[in-house]
Amino acid sequence: MIDAEPTAEIRVKVADCAVARDEQTLITIGLGSCVAIVLYDARARVGGLAHTLLPDESMARDRSNPAKFPASAVALLLAEMTRLGADARRVRAKLVGGASMFSSLLPKGSINIGDRNITAARQALGRNGVPIDAEDVGSDHGRSVHFHVADGRVEVRSLKKGNRVI
Repeated sequence: MIDAEPTAEIRVKVADCAVARDEQTLITIGLGSCVAIVLYDARARVGGLAHTLLPDESMARDRSNPAKFPASAVALLLAEMTRLGADARRVRAKLVGGASMFSSLLPKGSINIGDRNITAARQALGRNGVPIDAEDVGSDHGRSVHFHVADGRVEVRSLKKGNRVI
């Protein structure tokens, strides 16, 4: 967990998360099958971003990093955001990523890791009572996220599909 210092941009690496407030921007790049979970309390202007790697702990040898999995990442973000002044009842979510980057290599009928990550993120948010306001998930292209905490704007950047705001 990165506790954001008052720098303008905070980079969130794979299997990591960060919380920020006010004029800070949380950035993660290189989302393929990974899912970025973006949480935001608009009134407090407090946000969090997790770059989750795997849908659950059963798929990992090292289970010590809570940011690696949606269920534990959501709980961690909510706790840290509350510490910065957010109210968990006001928190809303956006999801980005979960692509099937190599779907042509998967056996027919198998569930790809991107789909499993999306499902796990939705379930984790549901268990914590956090509604999802927007998604840019699935498909076959990579993405990067620039989350502007001041206004809740989430820029999704993709070489294949261009840039959009969700």
